[in-house]
Amino acid sequence: MSIKAKLTNWSNSAKRYLDNTFVFTLIAIFIGLITGAIILAFAGFNPFESYWAMAVGIFSKPKYIIYTIIKATPIIITGYSVAFAFRTGLFNIGAEGQFIVGGIVAALAGYFLHLPPVIHAMVAFALAVGAAAAWGAAAGYLKARFGVHEVISTIMLNWIALYLSNYLVMSPAVKRAESEATHKILATARIDLFGVWKVSEQGMAWRMENRFFHDLLKPDINIGIIVAILLGVMIFLILKKTTLGYELRAVGFNKDAAENGGINVNRSFMSSMAIAGGLAGAAGALQVLGVSLECVNLSNMEGYGFDGIAVALIGGNTPAGCFLSGLLFGALKYGGGKLQSMMGAPREIISIVIGTILFFTAMPKLIRYFTSRINQKREEK
Repeated sequence: MSIKAKLTNWSNSAKRYLDNTFVFTLIAIFIGLITGAIILAFAGFNPFESYWAMAVGIFSKPKYIIYTIIKATPIIITGYSVAFAFRTGLFNIGAEGQFIVGGIVAALAGYFLHLPPVIHAMVAFALAVGAAAAWGAAAGYLKARFGVHEVISTIMLNWIALYLSNYLVMSPAVKRAESEATHKILATARIDLFGVWKVSEQGMAWRMENRFFHDLLKPDINIGIIVAILLGVMIFLILKKTTLGYELRAVGFNKDAAENGGINVNRSFMSSMAIAGGLAGAAGALQVLGVSLECVNLSNMEGYGFDGIAVALIGGNTPAGCFLSGLLFGALKYGGGKLQSMMGAPREIISIVIGTILFFTAMPKLIRYFTSRINQKREEK
């Protein structure tokens, strides 16, 4: 085979790899980690020791893995929310506000309703998802009825949700005495695993005899990640196996063609934003019912919804991709704390790594343009 033929085969292979979204994402992650290593080195820290400290802080004990998964769960689900809207041609910048609405409704339902165990948690979760779905549908209605772009309306709804939540948290009937938080949800509304048993005398005795499970059965361990997996499957089935999903994707590809084909575009806008809002609200509900057990007076946004935007972009707007990128985000964020406590390195390095990964993931066309130019010049020579 001639040198020219070999170069042509090599360039074609390189192009196929770069056209592969998964491979390109791996390249972006690698570049992000390299960037973080360079900054750590300039700051006077050994990059290898720093990353090793993160890895040890994430994987060395079962409880660390559990905490990483707990950290990742709400980010995975808000990623689903943003990705679902993207797949249907909409930009759901309001996942943060929908997350807040789901959280405050879950906190109120978890305390004020008195229902049997399991049923109480299911009702609180359903109410939270319904409220957040309505919050998302409001943005869809504004777009359908008045032509208000969903980016503008969802940003405004984020702030409305924040201050509405703070108002409810600080109201006398809801606020817990000597705190700036709601009352703790009742035990019947909690979704943690093994509940009261794991802290009872019998449960503690069993855990002491089984050291592996002693670390594993931490108070925060809950069924959130299981719900996240089920929600991912549900999104896939809706988009790929239902008439509703077909209509929503058709509107996302080309709304004019979809409308000419008899699809009600305005109804699709509302349906898409309602589902996206419900997903973000589910993340907020799971966080309250399984981890925080309350809502607090927020001075600013918590960031789960905005992290969901990055997760959706890195995950290629697919449920599986969002699940994996959400786990990556959870590991980086939890490991960032270990980086600071074990090495003394600033945890902001992790934000730089995430930002770099997102930067390179969001600009594949630019890199593909440069590679095509290089291949073109090589072929000319």
